[in-house]
Amino acid sequence: MGLASRIFGKKSRKRARLAAIFALAGFGLSGAAQAQTPAIPPTPPASVQQAAPAKLTDEQLLDLAQRQTLNYFIEFAHPVSGMARERTNNIADYGADIVATGGTGFGVMAIVTGASRGWISRDEARGRVDKIVDFLSTKADTYNGLFPHYLDGTTGKTFAWNKADNGSDLVESAFLFQGLITAREYFSGSDPAETALRGKINKLWEAANWTSHIQPGTPGLTWNRSPDYGWKINLAVQGWNEALIAYVMAASSPTHPISRAVFEQGWDRGGKIAKHAAKEGLDLPAGSGPLFFTHYSFLGLDPRGLKDKYIDYEAQTRNQALASHAYAVRNPKGFKGYGPAWGLTASDGPNGYVVEEPGKNDKGVIAPTGALSSFPYTPEYSMQALRHYYEDYDGKLWGEYGFVDSFDETKNWQAKTDLAIDEGPIVVMIENYRSGLLWKLFMNAPEVQAGLKKLGFESPWLAKDVAPTPPPKPKP
Repeated sequence: MGLASRIFGKKSRKRARLAAIFALAGFGLSGAAQAQTPAIPPTPPASVQQAAPAKLTDEQLLDLAQRQTLNYFIEFAHPVSGMARERTNNIADYGADIVATGGTGFGVMAIVTGASRGWISRDEARGRVDKIVDFLSTKADTYNGLFPHYLDGTTGKTFAWNKADNGSDLVESAFLFQGLITAREYFSGSDPAETALRGKINKLWEAANWTSHIQPGTPGLTWNRSPDYGWKINLAVQGWNEALIAYVMAASSPTHPISRAVFEQGWDRGGKIAKHAAKEGLDLPAGSGPLFFTHYSFLGLDPRGLKDKYIDYEAQTRNQALASHAYAVRNPKGFKGYGPAWGLTASDGPNGYVVEEPGKNDKGVIAPTGALSSFPYTPEYSMQALRHYYEDYDGKLWGEYGFVDSFDETKNWQAKTDLAIDEGPIVVMIENYRSGLLWKLFMNAPEVQAGLKKLGFESPWLAKDVAPTPPPKPKP
């Protein structure tokens, strides 16, 4: 996850504090900062496809968006570790060697997508995942089998964004393992290479001690734990935000699982998660937030028909995306371009990293990942946005790794950056809309099914021989 993107709602104080810290440290993305710290020159993809006036069919456009975005995790992967670099620009202490744990999990799922589509060979995809797994197994710092937010992609040493964040990051680790378990299910062949890869993933999976993030005296899981500063950051993992997958992975662990009580008192907060906020005339069972709340945990976790004791996650994800679109159409602040462009989330902005949601901290910045990663929830509106971004901006939003991270039409500004955590969900969630591939792989993992049952979830995937109905195709 990128910088200030992970602490919101009750955690907004920490988000604001982190944003200030990053700005003071030179992590902001103002024009001045970009001028002082030139971007890391990426390796040009074998064929950079530029935006063209030719009218593409919906399927051709989806292919193009996914395939071009996949290049971030192929051409721009770290040469030593194979992991996903945090971002394409080099700012302050973020050098070319800094890789993101969660972004790598997203990237692994994007690589699986590329193999399934034939954009890279199955053997190349397996080799790339193998390279990542070998690095994680032999070089990367771990803490009770869990990983830090950032690593040096060459040495495997922890990179701390502040001194107290020099240990394990539970949520980033969950994003990583979501990807690894998906890859394990995909590479199911009996040949020695795929068999060996599954064994190495299982070894990492079994070593992860999720219970090590149960802070004494607290009801649920805690986000960060430092070997030197303990629980100093002291951020509870509780809903609603992007971190549901942390509880799913923790409950699914074959060696160090959490109990249902930890989930219900931590994530569900004894039922307090059920806020039923109204946004744009829609009920949001768990409350509102930026759109990445509906993306990161649901790259593998299928929200269709997913319910626990308090929340219907299909209604939550769908209605939150619909509300975000409706807000952009209503456009109460009068920003240029809103309506055809929509999807408030977290991204780079002209004055630094920004976390936006309807009616809260709306700065006029649109990140293409907002609408494009919402394809399973809003296929018609997402397709309209995809075509708008590709056809109506004279190529200004299109680059080596697909769409730029963000833009502000009111200020005539386009980001010159790409972020792993924004790129990965585009590839994966479009594929979940098109084929359900990543959902099928992850939801069929035996440990995941056992973990969901333990936590009291209902899902069509937990009923024998029953799979959710695919989302509808957008109207032509």
